[in-house]
Amino acid sequence: MTDTPKIDAPLVDVNVHLSRWPARRLPGDETPELVERLRAADVVQAWVGSFDALIHRDIAGVNERLVEETRTHGDGMLIPFGAVNPRLPDWKEDLRRCHEQYKMPGVRLYPGYHGYTLADDAFAALLADAAERELIVQLAVKLEDERTQPTALRAATVDLAPLPKLLSSPAAPPMVLLNAMRTLSAAQACDLAEAGDVYFEIAMLEGVGGVERLLKEFPHERLLFGSHFPFFYLESALLKLRESSLPNFQRQALLHGNARRLLPVAS
Repeated sequence: MTDTPKIDAPLVDVNVHLSRWPARRLPGDETPELVERLRAADVVQAWVGSFDALIHRDIAGVNERLVEETRTHGDGMLIPFGAVNPRLPDWKEDLRRCHEQYKMPGVRLYPGYHGYTLADDAFAALLADAAERELIVQLAVKLEDERTQPTALRAATVDLAPLPKLLSSPAAPPMVLLNAMRTLSAAQACDLAEAGDVYFEIAMLEGVGGVERLLKEFPHERLLFGSHFPFFYLESALLKLRESSLPNFQRQALLHGNARRLLPVAS
């Protein structure tokens, strides 16, 4: 294992996956190693989904295995976010199990892989049900650059245009957009943040001093730490923090404060 840059502060990572990426093996795709590397980086809590959710039709089985992994490893550090696919006929039951049986704080959605858009009625219905259950919704805008996607695993970047109208509803759930910052400008992200209770993370934020530059325009209360580990190297997200000079209140909010405010029970 390579030396991990130290942040010397507790971290909450909201963008982690367990299990296997379908196209290749990744360093850290065994859960014990993943936990070890997270701990070495001072991560005290990781919100995790499962790569199995991308192509497995048995979503109930995916979520059951995810819960078992988080209970077996990490001593409570791994917080499961189950998958729900609104194109499947039993999605309401999958959502119910995530909430009632597994006591998950939220769910993670993959429109690009599951073949629906944010304009579909089923997506709006899912958001309404999640809001009623007081669940956080994490939406994966993308997982891989389109230029490197294998032919059998092509997934378009999610079109976020319908989202402001959905988020403006008083009953909309809090939403975390994963891997959105390669697609959106700071101004577009600000518009979405103003539309509703929506948060972003930094895994695909590019450029030297990118976090510092973003926070000159974007509200720091809506930015979370995310690594997209193990698909991305964990060290990449840590270096984004080290190379950006932030006042302490912004730094603490990004490292853990915003995530703990969004998810206080598991903190």
